[in-house]
Amino acid sequence: PAPYNAGDLENGRRVFARCRSCHTITEGGPNMTGPNLYGLFGSTVGTHEKYRYSNALKDADFVWDAQKLDEWLLRPRDFLPGNKMSFVGIASEQDRKDVIAFLKVETGYAPEAAPAAP
Repeated sequence: PAPYNAGDLENGRRVFARCRSCHTITEGGPNMTGPNLYGLFGSTVGTHEKYRYSNALKDADFVWDAQKLDEWLLRPRDFLPGNKMSFVGIASEQDRKDVIAFLKVETGYAPEAAPAAP
């Protein structure tokens, strides 16, 4: 959904370089310090297999979408106090939009098909 559909994928790739030391994004990729992010969009928070989440994430109750990820990436510690992610966040709104657009392309996101016209 807008505004993420107009993100600069190349800038998103560059911004995601900050995240690669902790996260993989390929299907079947390993968990590292952080969980593999493939299939992130539409998944329930704190449920990626074989990853040990903080209690804050295990106890949270929402599904990852672009808006939630945007809020998380702004200030992870403020978004969900008690989580173990040490990353301080991405202050630039444009960089967050771009990295979300990049992740949608790279992590297997498939938008829901529009209903067929009668």
